[in-house]
Amino acid sequence: MDLYQEAVHYLQSQHVPVVADAETDVLEEDVFQEEAVSGYLSPLLSESLDFPDTPTFCSPEDMLERRLVVLKGILESEEVYLRELEALLMPMKALWASAGTSQPVLSSRQVQTVFYQVPEIRDMHQIFHSGLKARLSAHCQTEPSPGEERKMSLTGFELMVGDLFLKMVNQIGLYGGFIANYEKAVDVVRKCTHSDPRFRTLAESMMSNNGSDKTRTKYTFEALLYKPLDRVTKTTLVLLDLLKTTPEDHRDYAALQEALRLSRSFLSGINESSQCKREVTLSHGMRRQLMRDGFVVDGSEGERRLRHLFLYTDLLLCTRFKHTSRGKQDQYRFCWYVPLAGLKLRWVAEQERSPVTHLRIHTIRTKMYLLRQQLRQQATGSRLMALSARSRKKLEQLELMLLTHSPVYRLELHSPSGKSHTLLLSSLYELEEWREAIHKLTTDNIETVPPDLLTLTSACVKLRMTQQPPLHSTNAEHEQSLCGTLSVAIHSAYGLQQPACVYVCVEVDGYEFYDKQAQTHSSVHSFNPHWDQELSFQVDGAQDLRVLCVSQSDRQGDTVLGKASIKLLSKSLNTRWRRQTLHLGQVEVTLSLKYCPHPLEPPRSVVQQQPVFCVPIKTVAQQEGVLVPHVVRCCVEEVERRGMEEVGIYRISGTTSDINTLKTAFNSNLREAVTRLRSAEVNAVSGVLKLYFRELPEPLIPTELFQSLARTLDIQDINSRHASMLSLLQSCPDSNRHTFLYILHHLQRVSEKQEINKMSLMNLATVFGPSLLRPPVVGLGYNGPTVDISQEVVVQVQVVFCYLQCNNLPEAQTSLPHDTDAEEETTHM
Repeated sequence: MDLYQEAVHYLQSQHVPVVADAETDVLEEDVFQEEAVSGYLSPLLSESLDFPDTPTFCSPEDMLERRLVVLKGILESEEVYLRELEALLMPMKALWASAGTSQPVLSSRQVQTVFYQVPEIRDMHQIFHSGLKARLSAHCQTEPSPGEERKMSLTGFELMVGDLFLKMVNQIGLYGGFIANYEKAVDVVRKCTHSDPRFRTLAESMMSNNGSDKTRTKYTFEALLYKPLDRVTKTTLVLLDLLKTTPEDHRDYAALQEALRLSRSFLSGINESSQCKREVTLSHGMRRQLMRDGFVVDGSEGERRLRHLFLYTDLLLCTRFKHTSRGKQDQYRFCWYVPLAGLKLRWVAEQERSPVTHLRIHTIRTKMYLLRQQLRQQATGSRLMALSARSRKKLEQLELMLLTHSPVYRLELHSPSGKSHTLLLSSLYELEEWREAIHKLTTDNIETVPPDLLTLTSACVKLRMTQQPPLHSTNAEHEQSLCGTLSVAIHSAYGLQQPACVYVCVEVDGYEFYDKQAQTHSSVHSFNPHWDQELSFQVDGAQDLRVLCVSQSDRQGDTVLGKASIKLLSKSLNTRWRRQTLHLGQVEVTLSLKYCPHPLEPPRSVVQQQPVFCVPIKTVAQQEGVLVPHVVRCCVEEVERRGMEEVGIYRISGTTSDINTLKTAFNSNLREAVTRLRSAEVNAVSGVLKLYFRELPEPLIPTELFQSLARTLDIQDINSRHASMLSLLQSCPDSNRHTFLYILHHLQRVSEKQEINKMSLMNLATVFGPSLLRPPVVGLGYNGPTVDISQEVVVQVQVVFCYLQCNNLPEAQTSLPHDTDAEEETTHM
């Protein structure tokens, strides 16, 4: 009997109503096709609704009215569920207090096991409930008159709740941890109920307030522990109900579809994990259990890449998430793995960020801030318009970039075999959670047979507990989140086992327009360090505060002594200091909080790198202090490093998104662009080079030379023709001439491999001719003779082809004679 059948069997024996029959796996795929009204609706609403098998209502008005009924039923059911969770959490505080006494009811470990993830699940549903209640209240506060019923019904198109459901489903991984821990929690409750009369009395008297009538329902401890288990299965059902009553042209429809897909994917994984405890069986019969997963930045090869990391019982697996079209199964690609046996861990904080990194992060934050302001204006309009999907997507992309580039903490992994990998994280709190989880498994781990990497990577979709990267922009607005200045005064710490130099690190969440982390100075060597140091944060959307106490040692490095997280509630904070003590394991930290709400100012500006695309080449060369712009040299060098034998190089283009990403990098940060070039598809690199010349406001070969070069094509003697063309080239500005020569020499080297890459001189001239040479435009300062439009391309191609045929091309100079330092720096990037 599996976990769910056992729970259902027990609750039936206790006469507790359950949704699924004990003979049925409530998480089987056929539950997704369930057509009955979901368990989210109250019994009264379930009886009153008679939905057809397909969403073909008589009119849009009827459909929206039924949708409103469904949403009200969801809200009512959420209230009941929250009361049940509160009843479950009621004894937690007392049990924690007892755990520190000489005669505890439960040990600290047992308390943590029994209530594992329950507070987080409660908080998640509180946020969802508050958001849904606020939207419904705003929508229903005006009762329509009989003559306005149609008008009010149509305004149902303005009631947007899809983002609330999508946020909740994105956090549904919390249930994964609860379910994985469920058997242990029930086991503790059963054993302690039989062995301790104090706990038995507590476990048999769990009460829940039923609402306005003030009646109370009695539950057993185990029955309340089953509530989240029962609840998670209903998420998919309620999304099906809501989609049935949501018109396809409604702005909520796409978000609800995506939430349904994520919910189905999660339940599919949970169904498998409920039978195998998040284990995967490999081809040689060995079983591995997933212990933790999440998104980190992989910096192992000197580059920063967002990766999904999976911690199994005997190894760490790093994967790359492969995007799929909406509605299809997610996929993961293998990156690397490292066995846990003998694995050594070391974490360090990077020193002060370089000016280049500061510029990059500031640029991202500024764009995020401006987008956020636009979205807020749209959200608070007179008709409560939905957030712009395009702006929201841009905000998510920027936050992903920030998530990739902002980490300052390095978790280094060193295995006995010599393999080393580096994980980068923005949060010390999160890093410590990973370090603890890995260290716990490395203590007694022994080397195992190499894993079946294909099977292990494929299983990640079903086993994962984390669905999405931790993006704040995907969260719905929450009325309790903070916007303004949050001040944290760190006073002192007690409970150290030995004297140490200690500092306190404080982290806040929310939109990262400003730094969200700060730390005190290091204390003197002491048992009871004191700081009385104030840390200030500009916050937007902040809901959580994390505090860590860290011991500093020159020999062993920094060690986290303890950590804690607290909720930030605007109703409990004000402009006066509020003092409190946090328990961080064995260490107690005393601090004070105060909060001043106010609109935020934009991030302070810094000097930005000048763009290079769509800028005259002379200007770019002058600002870089070179003759050949860095973008040209970097792309050429990369193509010659790994693209000379690529079939169709310069003819087959890379993807537009990759090319635009590289273009943006060259416009904002040369060092970042060089890093991206090294890992980009080589056709994207060649595409960037072509795009640069194509977007020059003035062609590389000046327009005024077009007619003269066209006439040289009539010269019959090849040597005379080449001499005339080279003579004309000498009249070009220095940066234009040397860049053109640099490109010609490169293309000649490419053609030397034409038997492999299929790119002859004529093919290359056909590709580059129209970009490097353009005819004059009549009426824009030119009134001379013109070439027939049908012959323009022929002239462009033939001129470049003739230059490529020259055997005595002058060598190109890339840098100014006095600029050797700049060239050396570029070479070593």
